[in-house]
Amino acid sequence: MVTFPTLRPRRLRKNKLVRDLVAETHISEKNLILPIFVKENINEPEQINSMPGIYRYPLNDKLLNYVQESYENGIRSIILFGIPAYKDDIASSAYDKNGVIQRAVRMIKDSFKSKILIITDECTDEYTSHGHCGLVKYQNENYVIDNDESLRIHAKIALSQAEAGADIVAPSSMMDGVVKAIRTALDEAGFYDTLIMSYSVKYASIMYGPFREAAYSKPAFGDRRGYQMDPRNAYEALKEARLDIEEGADILMVKPAHTYLDIIRLIKDNFPEYPLAAYHVSGEYSMIKAAAINGWIDEKTAVLEITTAIRRAGADLIITYYANDIAKWIKEGVPF
Repeated sequence: MVTFPTLRPRRLRKNKLVRDLVAETHISEKNLILPIFVKENINEPEQINSMPGIYRYPLNDKLLNYVQESYENGIRSIILFGIPAYKDDIASSAYDKNGVIQRAVRMIKDSFKSKILIITDECTDEYTSHGHCGLVKYQNENYVIDNDESLRIHAKIALSQAEAGADIVAPSSMMDGVVKAIRTALDEAGFYDTLIMSYSVKYASIMYGPFREAAYSKPAFGDRRGYQMDPRNAYEALKEARLDIEEGADILMVKPAHTYLDIIRLIKDNFPEYPLAAYHVSGEYSMIKAAAINGWIDEKTAVLEITTAIRRAGADLIITYYANDIAKWIKEGVPF
């Protein structure tokens, strides 16, 4: 009679050296993208109340020092969000050649050359007086988003960011056709090599609350459920991602991240040939930070576990406010 050895899966978990040897999922500082808020007309970094440890940076050496510190930690990719000195109904400061993002990109490029990859968030919400991700018109006694007119503005914003030196533009408006409009504008101006990282699957999530405080981008009326995705829908994400691919997106994104792991896996399984980013958003950050401040969880272990889960679900790139901390912790050794 043939007998088989007793199977003991836990032999592969006997100590950390073995666990590290056979681990299926790894995180690296190379996978991380650091969000940075840049604000006009300030001279010192401003603490964001709802995001402890996160600041708005001025257009001076304080910004460059922060980028340098991040670079020394191993961060090579950043995404910039601008807070302008003035807003209007058509987001004109968003495509101003001397706008906050354009100046920030030039400043960082002048100092770091090709050592830092610069991604620019492309939207109108921070730059409009009404706080929406497209232009607004009054129709049938209601304010509605003018999708097609908005595309013209989004293309102008993206082009101005590329002209300033952005390596990747990241349209976040969820306007129908925005990727095509931007790709066309970039190509016609000769920016064939400027990448588009589209917020392809962006849900209308409560998790954006702290960001809206940070960027002063809360809608003045209504909400964004008419153009951002319904949290009850999963397979609709495939349609959104497929359309962006057809329009010329180079990188896809799912937002939020750790509360939408199933969507990350769905997109990666259906479009495995496309790099996939996931945005670990402000509310997800602030929940962890609040629990850690109150002593309810160990912050380091929690962040590394959640970031690993996002990678395990299929994300190739992770946009996270914890990027610098994660990079430092990786050097110290993942505590699993």
